[in-house]
Amino acid sequence: MGVAAPTPVRILVVDDDPGDVLMIEEALDGSDIDKVIDVVSDGEEAMEFLRREGRHTSAARPDMILLDLNMPRMDGRQVLSAVKTDEDLRTIPIVVLTTSNADTDILGSYTLQANAYVTKPIDLDDFNDVVRRIDEFFGRVVVLPKRS
Repeated sequence: MGVAAPTPVRILVVDDDPGDVLMIEEALDGSDIDKVIDVVSDGEEAMEFLRREGRHTSAARPDMILLDLNMPRMDGRQVLSAVKTDEDLRTIPIVVLTTSNADTDILGSYTLQANAYVTKPIDLDDFNDVVRRIDEFFGRVVVLPKRS
């Protein structure tokens, strides 16, 4: 009768830059927090994933979303708006992780109910540190809503 192992934290990374995705994955892999990472490359695919449509019919609900703002087809602002106005999805925490530090993007993201806004550092070590801090915060500190 041991204690059940905690369920891995499921993170959905929504980013169209393969280099940034690789750095995010490497930074997340570097921690000892048990997690599953899913990656989609634009907002339309993110919504298909979250709604389990198209090729994502067996997608698992993420515990949190790391969302880039500037993407083709459907950008991060549109994803944020769609998720936060969806009765079934709006409880998923969303961290905007983007290169923009424009006041309009920051204010706009919080207005659309982003849970946090983080600017991607240019320096690789700083980038890794930021992603690990997000991972640590959401993986250990925050109580996430139970998946339904």
